[in-house]
Amino acid sequence: MEEVDVQAIVRNAIQEFIDQDRERGAPAYKAELQDERKRREQLERRVNELVDENKRSRKMAEEAERSAAIRSELQKLGVAKVDIAYKAVQDAIQRREDGRLVAQSVDGEVPVKEYLSTFVTENPEFLPARISGGTGMTAMSKSPHGNRDAVDIEKIRPGMNPEDMQRVREEIVRVASQTLRGL
Repeated sequence: MEEVDVQAIVRNAIQEFIDQDRERGAPAYKAELQDERKRREQLERRVNELVDENKRSRKMAEEAERSAAIRSELQKLGVAKVDIAYKAVQDAIQRREDGRLVAQSVDGEVPVKEYLSTFVTENPEFLPARISGGTGMTAMSKSPHGNRDAVDIEKIRPGMNPEDMQRVREEIVRVASQTLRGL
């Protein structure tokens, strides 16, 4: 009889057992790996969504800051119709990588303050009217707001000083005569 290699037989038996155990456990490992892959892909997708949302939020914040800076400068220059002036200049003003606001003009790139100053100078219709009134406007008497003799309705009461009472009567006559004349 040939000599039987017991160690080789035991080794083969153990190897077969390990292979069979792996085959039985392989579907569970594969399923677990697929679940982990799905979770990782979902997390990667969510991270990408958050990155995109962050970019959009930053862009909106930068646009809001740019808009506020332009509007503020227009107000400092005395523009009465800020919204209309803003709409007229907003496309020409951009933010550079270093954070500066600059405008494209015929002279090239200029600082926003200089550009807006030139714009307001060239378009005085955005400034408040220098002379109030116009065609058909009737002359109004000066308002008593700056006058120290002005009558305050809150101060009218029984037993007033005779001089103050006389001023109240004169103011009533003035207002009534203006109303009757159609002023």
